Amino acid sequence: MKIIRACTVSQSVGFVRGMLPDLCKKYEVVVLSSPGPELTEAGEVPGVRTIAVPMERHISIVNDCKSLWKIWRVFRKEKPTMVHSMTPKAGMLCMVAAWLTRVPVRVHTFTGLVFPTATGLKRRILMATDWLTCACATHVIPEGEGVKNDLLNNGITRKPLRVLGYGNVRGIDLSYFCNDNVNVNGNVNGNVNLNLNLNVKKSGVFTFLFVGRIVRDKGINELVRAFCRLHEQLPHTKLWLVGHYEDDLDPISEEARKAIAENDGIEAVGPKRGKDLLKYYAAADCFVFPSYREGFPNTVLEAGAMGLPSIVTDINGSREIIKEGENGLIVPPRDEDALYDAMLRMVNDTEARTAMAGNARKMIADRFEQGFVRKCLYDFYDEILTSLKADNTKA
Repeated sequence: MKIIRACTVSQSVGFVRGMLPDLCKKYEVVVLSSPGPELTEAGEVPGVRTIAVPMERHISIVNDCKSLWKIWRVFRKEKPTMVHSMTPKAGMLCMVAAWLTRVPVRVHTFTGLVFPTATGLKRRILMATDWLTCACATHVIPEGEGVKNDLLNNGITRKPLRVLGYGNVRGIDLSYFCNDNVNVNGNVNGNVNLNLNLNVKKSGVFTFLFVGRIVRDKGINELVRAFCRLHEQLPHTKLWLVGHYEDDLDPISEEARKAIAENDGIEAVGPKRGKDLLKYYAAADCFVFPSYREGFPNTVLEAGAMGLPSIVTDINGSREIIKEGENGLIVPPRDEDALYDAMLRMVNDTEARTAMAGNARKMIADRFEQGFVRKCLYDFYDEILTSLKADNTKA
């Protein structure tokens, strides 16, 4: 049986790359996305073929039609048994193309929904595209209970929706996201020797860490304003922003950009990967993720696995990872004052923060260990493909 896994941009291929060797043991596997280095890397996995089809992340009627035509031709040629897409644009294009070419099993995973935070005509268009994706799919997987509820409550689909495990599509490699893997100057969690050539972990400095795209939808405007207030009151605080700007899609305010450049407590260090990213997790005191919308944020999982308490907003995914007062604090989205109060509490309430940090890794391990998350998907594949085979035999 042939499976095509599809994502909009090559960066998202990282969500499935680790599963490819296991999938290749049972299936013929093809990975489809826009061109990029991650797609090329996936093609280096023995037994995996890759196909590059340019796709736009934002709405572009002309380019979307071109992409749909190319994907339709790919599916018509490849004749897969199953197409499994994730990310919004790939979902719509691939589910439509798979329906048109009569692919027997058409699966889409909603890793997040854009329409709940949109307004007006844009909201209606986004809801319509999600409806179309669901209409063309045979199976719909919401990444978490929050995404499931939004799909049902907004009338996007009436099809049975199934969250695999506790949600999340990737899971956490606990052997990798572990303080024992990192060496940075100073002392983290009382027992980790750190040796990092970053100006970090100074004596008495309390460091907040954000990891993600530096965009408006991630709550960066509110985070920067809240931190500037905090830093004025508590100069021994610091904020690291790890990630890249997306000025063409969702720019932050000029006020926030100016504050990032001028406030000596804020360091925007750009995107980090691998052990470089681990060092920031290990050297920080608290993770903060004030996003407006998510499916299931992997960085919150990573931070928890590294023993960090988190401050998150009350949105899908984040509230399924963080339990108020147990492994972090939950604040309303877009609420600068609530975010400031939570950050202040993290700095001042050492006892509560220490207790939350102590719970963080165990709570991730109990629900989101990578092997468990992957097994949930493999079992799902076996179930639906075995059922298809049985139906074909009867026919």
